Amino acid sequence: MKLQNIMSYQAFGFNIVSEIDLPELQQGIVSNVRGQITISINNLSEMWSELSDDCTGPFVVSKEYIMFRVEGVAIFLIKDGNAIVVSPLQPNKEDEIRLYILGTCMGAILLQNNILPLHGSVLSIDGKAYGIVGECGAGKSTLARAFIKKGYKLLSDDLIPVTFINNVPQVIPSYPYQKLWEESLAEFNMKSENYLPIVYRESKYSVPIEDLFESETIPLAGIFVLNKQDGENIELKELNSINAIQELSEHTYRNFLIQRLGLLNWHFQLSAKIIENIQVFKLVRPTSRFTANELTDVIIKEINGGRLNE
Repeated sequence: MKLQNIMSYQAFGFNIVSEIDLPELQQGIVSNVRGQITISINNLSEMWSELSDDCTGPFVVSKEYIMFRVEGVAIFLIKDGNAIVVSPLQPNKEDEIRLYILGTCMGAILLQNNILPLHGSVLSIDGKAYGIVGECGAGKSTLARAFIKKGYKLLSDDLIPVTFINNVPQVIPSYPYQKLWEESLAEFNMKSENYLPIVYRESKYSVPIEDLFESETIPLAGIFVLNKQDGENIELKELNSINAIQELSEHTYRNFLIQRLGLLNWHFQLSAKIIENIQVFKLVRPTSRFTANELTDVIIKEINGGRLNE
């Protein structure tokens, strides 16, 4: 892997100093109390051989570090909440490596810093953050795009970093990009040839967010759990506390790490504290038609107490 000049960025509330070029991130060191993450390249093959076995699978986890191996791409080490080490296994895999740095590695870094990473998209609506979570293919990013088309700002796509500041749950912005399927681009009259395809997903594209990215940490006010089902109707209902906590657990990014990191109690207590401060809704959309624009109206009406405010 060809080394780049040392680059500095800000994302997820951290200063990031990296030997690997990360063009998706915002450049320039910005002073931040959460400190600095370093991303470096080193040979981890021997360490991996010593720590892994047939029982560990692709992940080796302790309270101090997380290691994982992606065959044909790289070995990754995330340690102490402030360092990511990459050991490439083949040349010319920069695109794949960036995906894992900005996804699994950053999710692990957030957990090591006691920041809850939810899996979904989050928008800024009237100065407050509203998250959209759901299973893969539910339409989270597509719905977020519909909000962006209406002029609302995106805080994060794929990873939603939630922390508490002054006893209020807050969402930390990540970086100004979205991942959208080709059919979603078509629905918004966006031409796929204008965007870079995501490796391994030839029909999914990386879409930059320019002037509609929210770069400030803002309070979390609500979460919408997006589901899809057969039928024609859109359904919205508020979840009780028990079901809401279950949804937060299910939609925590790389939630299989929680137990292995010894964070089950922390995760439950933080989730319960979040639920005390916000509303969580189940939002069901039909699979029979494109509904993203209708769903934005349903959400805005709920946020505004029954009044639709375009």
